[in-house]
Amino acid sequence: MDTTIEGAGGRTGSDFYARLPVFDHFSQLTDPKLYMPVPDDWVLGLSDIVRSTSAVEAGRYKEVNTAAASVIAAVSNKLGTSAFAFVFSGDGASFALPASQSVLAREALSAVAAWVRDSFGFELRIALVPVSEIRAEGHDVRIARFAASPDVSYAMFSGGGLAHAERRMKEGAFAIPPAQPGTLPDLTGLTCRFDEIRPERGVILSLILLPALTAGTEAFNALVGQVLSLAEGQEAGRPVPEGGPTLSTPFRGFGLEAKTVGRNGAGLVTLAKLAGLRLLSFMIFRFGLTIGRFDPARYRHQLVENTDFRKFDDGLRMTLDCTPALADRLEALLAEAGRKGTARYGLHRQDAALMTCFVPSATRSDHIHFVDGAMGGYAMAARALKPGG
Repeated sequence: MDTTIEGAGGRTGSDFYARLPVFDHFSQLTDPKLYMPVPDDWVLGLSDIVRSTSAVEAGRYKEVNTAAASVIAAVSNKLGTSAFAFVFSGDGASFALPASQSVLAREALSAVAAWVRDSFGFELRIALVPVSEIRAEGHDVRIARFAASPDVSYAMFSGGGLAHAERRMKEGAFAIPPAQPGTLPDLTGLTCRFDEIRPERGVILSLILLPALTAGTEAFNALVGQVLSLAEGQEAGRPVPEGGPTLSTPFRGFGLEAKTVGRNGAGLVTLAKLAGLRLLSFMIFRFGLTIGRFDPARYRHQLVENTDFRKFDDGLRMTLDCTPALADRLEALLAEAGRKGTARYGLHRQDAALMTCFVPSATRSDHIHFVDGAMGGYAMAARALKPGG
């Protein structure tokens, strides 16, 4: 199938993302040939929790992650598919869709903002930004697809347009108001049933690496290559153990998941069904029971492979299980790059990782799992960003 796009202004319709070639070696992410310009008649959806670091410092990092992932779940349920371009950033999420789906996206964002406000007391900043407007302001939006596993691919963004759109959103541009109090998005499949994940190598490292304002592309890409080379050695790995994380006891975190099926006022029948499902899930995983088409061993394997622990959205983000010595070497490397004006960076060390899951169907293999540091993760790494250039 032809995947050629006719320049930045090319229009390929709603199948643009589905037609993108898929790469499966993360080290290829700096190859510009993998990134295709998003059609002008598309929009970027953006979200960001205001004062997320304050919430994290108050110990509410699981609520922050759940609120961020709810954007992806709500949009996916509106569209009826998770095969669209999105990125999870710990305290927010972004996505790209054709303008023909912008009404659905607006409804989902507005409903999620209302739910996040009503359920957690967070202010979720939300916006829809036309790609044509981003290009008119001198930036580009390009997307590639990375296959984390044979069953799941994640979008990678380059061109500076997504980062520019986020800055414009924080300035108040293209803002969408939240829906009326009591509005509930469809968050079917959004779950948080696993315990915090302890590192096997010593530390969970959240890393953000962004190009400095004056940095050349070649120098930044070379730095990304150095970081990936270190991260793919024996001293680092994905933050999820081979057998998958430990499932929480049936009612640990029940209150948080209950909010995804109906704000604090969820009916007793709904809550009873959720409690029953959580108890059944715990028994299946605890005793390795195969029920119908569901095999818990196969699911755990897919979970590990499908996990989104590294991404590129106009900058590199990774959550690693690594040795303290490697964390020191990465920090020294990035500090030197900052001094040279090549990059801006943020690091945050923790003693656990946290998983938030989106599982529309447990019998399908395309379930999605987001990992962040359990003590602030990307939000705290972003706050620690060091200037460069």
